[in-house]
Amino acid sequence: MSKILRGTLLITGANYLSKILGILYVIPFEALVGGTAFSLFSFAYTPYTILISISTMGIPLAMSKFVSKYNTLGDYQTGRRMFRLAIKVMMITGILAFLLLFFSSEFIAKIAISGEGTNFPYSVDQVSFVIKMVSFALLIIPAMSIVRGFFQGYGSMGPSAVSTVMEQIVRIIFLLGSVFLLLKVFDGTITNAIGMATFATFVGALGSLFVLGYFWKVRKPYLDQQLHTQKVKTRHFDSKQMFKELISYAGPFVLVGLATPVYQLIDQLTFPRAMSAIGMGEDHVGLAYSVIVILGHKLVIIPVTLATGLSLALLPVITSSFTAQKRDLYIQQINQALQIIMLIIIPAGVGLSILGYEAYGTFYGIDKYSEFTGQLLSWYAPVSLFFGLFTVSASILQGINRQNFALISLSVGVGIKLVLNMPFIFLFEAKGAIFATGLAVLTASFLNVWKIKRTTEMPFKALYKRTLLILIFTAVMALVVLLIKWLLSSFIFMEDNRFSSIMITFISAGIGGYLYLWLCFKSTLLERVLGSRANKLKRIFI
Repeated sequence: MSKILRGTLLITGANYLSKILGILYVIPFEALVGGTAFSLFSFAYTPYTILISISTMGIPLAMSKFVSKYNTLGDYQTGRRMFRLAIKVMMITGILAFLLLFFSSEFIAKIAISGEGTNFPYSVDQVSFVIKMVSFALLIIPAMSIVRGFFQGYGSMGPSAVSTVMEQIVRIIFLLGSVFLLLKVFDGTITNAIGMATFATFVGALGSLFVLGYFWKVRKPYLDQQLHTQKVKTRHFDSKQMFKELISYAGPFVLVGLATPVYQLIDQLTFPRAMSAIGMGEDHVGLAYSVIVILGHKLVIIPVTLATGLSLALLPVITSSFTAQKRDLYIQQINQALQIIMLIIIPAGVGLSILGYEAYGTFYGIDKYSEFTGQLLSWYAPVSLFFGLFTVSASILQGINRQNFALISLSVGVGIKLVLNMPFIFLFEAKGAIFATGLAVLTASFLNVWKIKRTTEMPFKALYKRTLLILIFTAVMALVVLLIKWLLSSFIFMEDNRFSSIMITFISAGIGGYLYLWLCFKSTLLERVLGSRANKLKRIFI
């Protein structure tokens, strides 16, 4: 199996498990705090996510590229020196980011929700409090993420995978336990409960840090042995030169990492006002915001997890091929990466769109607003393809040393979102924010792919042909899913409740997914995209 595919499967598997856990915990959490409380929860995470990206300055992924580059050249010592320097810098930026978010929490809250006529169900003080509680995680995560980037530079995805899952498990246990005790035992307020839920991010980071420390202890003898047996002469860079090179890689990574939270921040600053201006009440504003920024986003982002795993696995591999000037190899790797994205995310996005109402009901329950929230999820689901394509294409640009172009593509995307968000909300209500995001991310993704083609002069014929075949198979799958959904809801699961939603979702998605994979396998599409390992699925389809 290729390094890209093996690394992708490992990271993606861990990320999927983490995302699934992140969805499942929402069921008891929502039962404890109520649906509209998620809007308060999400207001803490948007500025936090932005500051995480800025405080790390994209250095973890840049570290992966830096280490991979010099390992390819046989210079292990330079990568180790950079690792020690980056750890120190990340500790400083983490502290600065914590102080900035903690002491600006009230200012952020006022900008987001204050103002006459804004029908948001929580006060400035409440939003400020939950932002302060999540800020503590910034003390740990930047330095911790450097360790992940170092291991990834060696092509070792295991530490990142295991620590990601552990981080989520510890976070969820603390989150549910503290919220239950506050609300059911000590009769605390919803605001305090949400505050502890956001503080759980800090506790989860501690769990992840423990796992990474264990991996470092186990693998350090092997890493030290590479240093002692190094045959090439170590490059005598001073700290300033090394950090300058790292920053040249890291700068555009900041923007890639900021893409999703920046779109969400625009919604955070404009959505409540625009929705209130068109006459939406508090419940609709809070629920629509929750769907777009956190609840629905959790479901939509699941297919994008593949892109995240793929980009982490892709970067050191393409960097190595590009550094060694093996053009045929990195062209093949780029093609494979783009085809994997199309193979998985197109049918996943279409399937989630068809089952939007049922999928939302499965995880978050059925109530009087379910028709409204389910419809929003159906519109939001196809945007997952654009998010995934942007993530992977930006990572490819990094691998071929065209990372600065990400500045241009993201700037164009953000500009489109800023200009169109409020007009689209006035025209299409809550769906307008989704349309603006989709158009923005699609444009940024298209620009990235155009730049890749222009830089590498790679032929896209195979990608076009296989994408067309994927679209045909997805259309067949969609028709079957629609038919099964209609049959189940009309004759078997006719009551409109969570159990019916669960059964319709899993039966329809299971049959539709199996049919899609069967078509891909029988047409040899799976083998052409994934390689000979796809033949292991043979027994499933006999």
